[in-house]
Amino acid sequence: MMQKPELLSPAGDLARLKAAIQFKADAVYLGGTVFGMRSAPENFDDKGLEAAVALAHESGVKVYLTVNVLPRNDELQALPRFLAHAKDCGVDALIISDLGVLDYAKRYAPGVAIHMSTQTGIVNYAAANACYRLGARRIVTARELSLKEIKELRAHIPDDMEIECFIHGAMCVSFSGRCLLSNYLVGRDANRGACAQPCRWKYALMEEKRPGQYFPMEDAEDGGTYILNARDLCMIEHIPALMDAGVSSFKIEGRAKSEYYVAVITNAYRKAIDAYAADPAGFVLPQWLRDEVRKVSYRDYCTGFYFDDPHDQAQISFRGGYDRAWDVMAIVEHWENGTAHCTQRGRFFVGDTLEVLTPDKEPFSVTVAQIVNADGEAVDATRHPMMAFSFPCETPLPDGAILRKQRDEH
Repeated sequence: MMQKPELLSPAGDLARLKAAIQFKADAVYLGGTVFGMRSAPENFDDKGLEAAVALAHESGVKVYLTVNVLPRNDELQALPRFLAHAKDCGVDALIISDLGVLDYAKRYAPGVAIHMSTQTGIVNYAAANACYRLGARRIVTARELSLKEIKELRAHIPDDMEIECFIHGAMCVSFSGRCLLSNYLVGRDANRGACAQPCRWKYALMEEKRPGQYFPMEDAEDGGTYILNARDLCMIEHIPALMDAGVSSFKIEGRAKSEYYVAVITNAYRKAIDAYAADPAGFVLPQWLRDEVRKVSYRDYCTGFYFDDPHDQAQISFRGGYDRAWDVMAIVEHWENGTAHCTQRGRFFVGDTLEVLTPDKEPFSVTVAQIVNADGEAVDATRHPMMAFSFPCETPLPDGAILRKQRDEH
């Protein structure tokens, strides 16, 4: 029987953790309030981490804790307690990039699996085997590797060493995320979780004696050039190739992304992986899954370094911002006797058609014939943020189902 890869989803806070669990991730990765590479999300304090691990384990979902900063000397004193607490919480693995942190992990969190972060920059099997001898049982490959290179690496490492690869989400213009641009421009250290993402900024050329007079470096429609703005990665159409290369864990980027993003992208890859595993010979990716990954906010998609040399297939998005065509309208709290009880996330009107996203089936549409507020009054729209409301719906909807709407004149 085919060994299905693990689906690994981001969890920047409790709401995103719940979304990953609901939409059937096999594992999640998350950070504490220190020692992680994402300081923007809420993350998890000591008690929050305990609760997160317990919640995930109740559903059979593993938890990997990021300890992937490159710590300075004055930060090391707090590390032993952090690692010991992670072990006590029952985290399933620690994601590490620094050799000193690796040594501390073996001393202060013995028995917890060690995964080497993409920031370790592993591009060959010699480095992978060295990490194995140091105690690591999984590597997150450098994002710059092709599938051909990953397959060769797989053939030269121990059978019990796993390979984890990013398969969807934002990409960094620098080698495996090791960047100093943010430090230089705004004094925020990208290698300790505080990146200001200057690679996403729009740049122009200015001559010293002509201050305020900007000369575009390319003929861009919006008068600037996004020379460092990487496209987003999307491998939803290449599940067989990833599995053939020997990838053990499919990792979705996005701890700073929304709960909705986690739900949609986790659901899409869950369905694609399961469909391929059920019928490898006859597998054809359903069109609705191709469409699904475009119902979140995203930059132009590409396949990263997996197939194309950057010189042959540019990976730069030459425009700013995101594509976004769908908005979340409400979350279903519960369904009972033909009525869906919900909490508002966006304004919509009686007569609008909404699309329903659940973990169990392909998205489907419902038309809102009536909206009733918390006082039992019929209203024409969900006009108030986070208002409780209900509407008639013959189809049973699970708790947490997402109601969304394609953008229009409203």
